[in-house]
Amino acid sequence: QVQLVESGGGLVRSGGSLRLTCTASSSILDNYAVGWFRQVPGKPREKVSCISANAGSTYYEATVKGRFTISKASTKNNVYLDMNNLKPNDPATYYCATDPGLMCTVGGFHYTRTEFGSWGQGTQVTVSS
Repeated sequence: QVQLVESGGGLVRSGGSLRLTCTASSSILDNYAVGWFRQVPGKPREKVSCISANAGSTYYEATVKGRFTISKASTKNNVYLDMNNLKPNDPATYYCATDPGLMCTVGGFHYTRTEFGSWGQGTQVTVSS
């Protein structure tokens, strides 16, 4: 199974920026869409953004639209999430995932978990006021 590793989390001041990186152990990102999710303890995991396999489509949830940018570098098996103007409601553990059941279009981010999906271990983002 493909391994995903997130990196780039940390502590940043409100209004600051971070770049998260999702690195895959193979070129699977060329074949499947990738999604970024985040979770706060005690709350359900929520979708943040996604990018299609060919990078032709991206989608952002309303809470991050205009502040976050998702991109990919296929030659490095990486997907990035550039987070700007971080706000007090952005702190969470951020996860990347790929799954045949993850569909990304300009109109939406749809996810149905299958046995063939992969998740990273998460990276923590903290925002100080």
